[in-house]
Amino acid sequence: MEITCNRCRQTVQAENCYCPVCGLPQLVYAADLPPGQTVPEHWNEAVRDAGSVDWKPALRAILKLAIPAGVLCSMLSPLGIFGLFWMAAAATWAVALYLRSQRPAWITIGAGARIGVVTGLVGGWIAAATFAASLFAMRFFFHQGRLFDNFWQSQIGEKFNQQLAASGQDAQTILLTKTLLNSPEGRGGMTLCVIFFMVLALVAFATAGGALGARMLGRTRQPEV
Repeated sequence: MEITCNRCRQTVQAENCYCPVCGLPQLVYAADLPPGQTVPEHWNEAVRDAGSVDWKPALRAILKLAIPAGVLCSMLSPLGIFGLFWMAAAATWAVALYLRSQRPAWITIGAGARIGVVTGLVGGWIAAATFAASLFAMRFFFHQGRLFDNFWQSQIGEKFNQQLAASGQDAQTILLTKTLLNSPEGRGGMTLCVIFFMVLALVAFATAGGALGARMLGRTRQPEV
């Protein structure tokens, strides 16, 4: 019986565990084999390897890209919001570097997404540490605290009052909220929230980049069997 690939419908030889056209791992069921014939062991090994991650070479690839990507994605970086796409590109590149050390050179989308998650976590915390260290240095070493204070007060000034008033809040509640946000605790809490959501966004984009990289490389790279 002729075996065809489930993705591209091209003919696959019985001894191949990957489609020679699109690279999709092929699954074989023992019920479809002739009596007395078993599934070759290299099939099981290849399919298992495709869905798992060898973390030692993966972490080397991740660290090469996540650290500079995290620095570039810091909120004080001129990249701004484009840093999110830079982190996604870093995760895609990490998958490509990881595949260079793998035989067969195949990876599933799930494994690529896991590499992307780790890339995003490392890069996100590097970005958070860079942002925090930059704020600390600018306030205490370069004496730029007044600049940050003026910026913060402008953000919660008249425009903030108008927004609260439009939401139906009374004057006392508006005053208490403004006082809280002007306090050191309020500023610190808001800064931590901003950093937290920045890390979440970087992890999300890196996960998507890793999955996309695995998908693209799986379609274009010829697997070795």
